[in-house]
Amino acid sequence: MSLKLYQLFITAFLFLIIKTTHAQDFINANYSFGLKATNVGANDMADAYSAWKNSFLKTCDNGRFRVEFQDAGQTVSEGIAYGMLLAAYANDQEAFDGMWLYYQDNTNFNGVMNWKIQGCNNAIGQNGATDAELDAAYALMVADKRWGNDGAINYNQDAKTLIQTIKDHEVEAGTNVLKPGDVWGGSNNTNPSYFATGYFRAYGEYTDDVAFWNAVADKSYDIINKNLTINNAKFNLVSDWTKADGNYSTEVPWATDLGRSYSYDAARTPWRAAIDYVWYGDSDALSYSNLCNDFVNSVGGFDNIFPGYRQDGTPISTDFKDPVFTGAYALAAMASGDQNFVNAAYTELKNQAKSDYFSATLRVIYMFGMSGNLFNTQTVTLSANDFSIKPVTFKMFPNPVDANINLSFATNELHKVAIYDINGRRLYNKVFKTPTANINVNTFSQGMYVVSVNGSYIKFTKK
Repeated sequence: MSLKLYQLFITAFLFLIIKTTHAQDFINANYSFGLKATNVGANDMADAYSAWKNSFLKTCDNGRFRVEFQDAGQTVSEGIAYGMLLAAYANDQEAFDGMWLYYQDNTNFNGVMNWKIQGCNNAIGQNGATDAELDAAYALMVADKRWGNDGAINYNQDAKTLIQTIKDHEVEAGTNVLKPGDVWGGSNNTNPSYFATGYFRAYGEYTDDVAFWNAVADKSYDIINKNLTINNAKFNLVSDWTKADGNYSTEVPWATDLGRSYSYDAARTPWRAAIDYVWYGDSDALSYSNLCNDFVNSVGGFDNIFPGYRQDGTPISTDFKDPVFTGAYALAAMASGDQNFVNAAYTELKNQAKSDYFSATLRVIYMFGMSGNLFNTQTVTLSANDFSIKPVTFKMFPNPVDANINLSFATNELHKVAIYDINGRRLYNKVFKTPTANINVNTFSQGMYVVSVNGSYIKFTKK
């Protein structure tokens, strides 16, 4: 390459880095299958995440964060896991780490978080809820992809440990039935909205345990289909709780309609299947998503989705709309092959803003999904251009570099220093408490790199 062309290349790359805004924390990845929404505003994800974070993320001691439940003094494990998903996909490492530490502070004897906590560390609901473990484990996989494992938390190790814990304690031995918790449920009682079949396939790839996790995914669809058939359900309207044979569970007398309706548990099932389809193109996921899309068309569109249905298709209430239901159907629309249908789904979801914890949190997760920001860690490639840029608060010399980088910092605080190559791989990670730092890069190959200090970046070349 001539010097002129090389300089043009450097200039173009630097332009891409400089022009990146906060919204570029979001990857907006194309999925392997299906259609994402094309009418997503440039700041929609950043605005939605910031509003969620300002409303629900609360501070505990020692860098811990909790997610405020509908009872403001309480936090549930599901909420921590949802928050971890959002923070990982939003590239918010500080919030993610704080929530994961909170999760670990409040685990039971099996190593899963007690499902309800008063304040920061008083367990008032004992033992685990499986959906929390599933989302938390996958969020750790996203963190591994985003930030690597050279810092205080080894996301890769923690993800694999939690996935093994799920396998050992939250999948019924010998049946592949997903239990709803680590100490209860199984073939006599399970929750279809916990069937995160796309995660299961990704877990298998991540831990080299594909046969086991694919079997759990297959069993999940078997249970859903039996529940729909035995109860003569319309379209996709699976019940909140079920036995593995499809019959109604007798173990949830406290549940809405004894767990026999498509209510606030089952409403999440289309989300789980839609992710499986857009990640892996699974035929069972497509079939269930098509049932969802048929239902939407049968009621006249996304603005006619109400919060809950009996399995015969009659609505439980027509008094209001809720993104818990609309948003899950919106994700299923990505399997429809109809871009106008997908965009209409996104518009309705975006407009259904809610203030309560459950609805507001799922709305943001669903918006992430429709915009390509629930990407599959096993297939997506992140690049240096996906980094967010903050005003530079440090100096670096020399540049180009031969053997050592010298850094001087403008503020007196902890300085998180990382170095990335052109493909976004993190090659160095360390926290400094000193006003200056010297880093040896003698082993780096010739080429272009990015040094990051607390989220601001400088490009440099290695001679």
